[in-house]
Amino acid sequence: VQLQAFGGGLVQPGGYLRLSCAACGRTLSMYGMSWFRQAPGNEREFVALISRSGGTTYYGDSAKGRFTISRDNAKNTVYLQMNSLNPEDTAVYYCAAKTTIGSYRGPSLYSYWGQGTEVTVSS
Repeated sequence: VQLQAFGGGLVQPGGYLRLSCAACGRTLSMYGMSWFRQAPGNEREFVALISRSGGTTYYGDSAKGRFTISRDNAKNTVYLQMNSLNPEDTAVYYCAAKTTIGSYRGPSLYSYWGQGTEVTVSS
C-alpha cells in the first residue's frame, strides 16, 4: 500500500491542524494505522494509533487530550486532528501502516510509511 500524508504547515501556538493520510493500492481497512513524528535530532516518536475498524485508539503521552486520530475506511484515509499546538509539536509527521496486532509503539513494527508532512508551530 502507498501512503501519502498531507495537511502540515505553519500554525501559531494554540492553533490547530488536521493531517490526512491517503492510501492507494490496497484497502486501508487491512491495516492498523499510526501517526509518528520526528523532530530534528530526535528519534521517531509514536503519536497515535487507530485499529483497523477504528474502534480502538492509543495515544502517546504528548498527544493525549489534544490530538484525535480517526479513519474513514470508505475514503481510504486516516486523520490526525491536532489542537492546542505548541512549539514542541514542531516535527515531520508520518503515517504508517501495520498488519500485525499487539505492540504498536515501535517504528520497526510498521511495514508501510508515508513520506511525511511538516508541521511548524511558531509565532
